[in-house]
Amino acid sequence: MSIILVTGGAGFIGSQILEAALEKGHSCICIDRFDDHHFPNIKRQNISYLLDHDNFSMVEGDILDYNLLKEVILENSIDYIYHQAAKVGVNFSIENPLMTHEINSKGVINVIMASLDSGVKGIINASSSSVYGKSKYLPIDEEHPTFPISPYGVTKLIGEHYMRVFSELYGLSTVSLRYFTVYGPRMRLDNALSIFIKNALQDKNIEIFGDGSYIRDYTYISDIVEANLLFMNKKFSGDVFNIGRGEKITIKGLANTIIKLIESKSKIKYSKDKKGDIAQELANTKKLERTLNWKPKISLEEGLKKVIEHYKKVD
Repeated sequence: MSIILVTGGAGFIGSQILEAALEKGHSCICIDRFDDHHFPNIKRQNISYLLDHDNFSMVEGDILDYNLLKEVILENSIDYIYHQAAKVGVNFSIENPLMTHEINSKGVINVIMASLDSGVKGIINASSSSVYGKSKYLPIDEEHPTFPISPYGVTKLIGEHYMRVFSELYGLSTVSLRYFTVYGPRMRLDNALSIFIKNALQDKNIEIFGDGSYIRDYTYISDIVEANLLFMNKKFSGDVFNIGRGEKITIKGLANTIIKLIESKSKIKYSKDKKGDIAQELANTKKLERTLNWKPKISLEEGLKKVIEHYKKVD
């Protein structure tokens, strides 16, 4: 079994990587700073049930604190790092580009530098489909040009390049996983899917920015977590992999599906389009399927039903 550090481990994806890794018998350390932007009370709730686990440790701290990172890695003899910590969100990055750059770009190089000469066997880095920008063809494979259209996408691409360069220069095993719109229980309350479901449950209008024709590839959290754990005990040299369902739906189609599943009286209202939004996303995951024999298991409708039931319970 391995000793794993998850940065941003109290977040939506990080907390569920921790949960799955502990179930498999690994020892896990979580580092998170519980900042106000990412609903700190919810994040504490995400990991509250892990605190008494014999193989779990919590470090409340910042990835921008290099000395703390190095200390955590050395004192715990970390084998693998799942780097999930980031300032996420296209809209936030447009409004706060300096903060997004500071945390995402400096944070990733801090994690890399702290890993060098520390016995770390590999870093699995959370990237994003935002690195692609405007799609030139669908489905998008890893050879698609990267031309991000938001500060968030730029910082994720910077992180990928740092991972590749340090792998080439120092032999550190690194891999970056390009997530396509991840959803599931514990996801951020301010994203479109969460808002659609919560409004539908209350028969409130669902607001769509633009005409609803934008295409998304929604990927259920358990499929994302399963793919992440497959990258342990493997050697990579700055490789990138798409992780997506490979099932497209328009934003309007998503809203209508949610309304239908809930049997809601909600109506769809359209508003002005937002800057930085990518019009079309659909993942080609053949590279990941060939390399690690991974395929997504949860269909969009099945995943939506799970999330709807989750929100019914928490409300």
